[in-house]
Formats: sequence, structure tokens, C-alpha cells
Amino acid sequence: MRDKKDNATFDLPGFAPAAPMEPEPKRPPPPRTRRAALKQEQLELLEATDTSGLPVWQREEGLDVTGLPVWRQS
Repeated sequence: MRDKKDNATFDLPGFAPAAPMEPEPKRPPPPRTRRAALKQEQLELLEATDTSGLPVWQREEGLDVTGLPVWRQS
């Protein structure tokens, strides 16, 4: 297609406007198949958890309250 204001463009051979095509008739969409819902189950965690789901705090020997190692003089 040629722009009226652009004099530098020219029509290339073989790029003539195509004849209008007939639109394809629309087919109804295929019926949707229902997927069976998967049953959910609660997984048991390896460590004991509190009501929030976080692991229960366990104090380890050799670590202080913050979880850092306790330095002992030898």
C-alpha cells in the first residue's frame, strides 16, 4: 500500500491488494471435559511444629540462645 504523503515509496510487483477472502464459518467450541478434583491430604513433617507451622524451638548444647556457638576456654 502506498502512503499519499510519502513520495519515496513505490509499489512493488506482486504486492497488490489481495482479493477479499470469505471468512471461515465458525465452529462451536468442543465441550469441556470436567477434571476430577484431586483429594488433598495433610503431610506429616519430620520435626514437631507449633500452631503457626514453624518448627518447635529446641535448645542445643553448645549453642547460645541466638544459635551461635558458645566459645569455651580450653
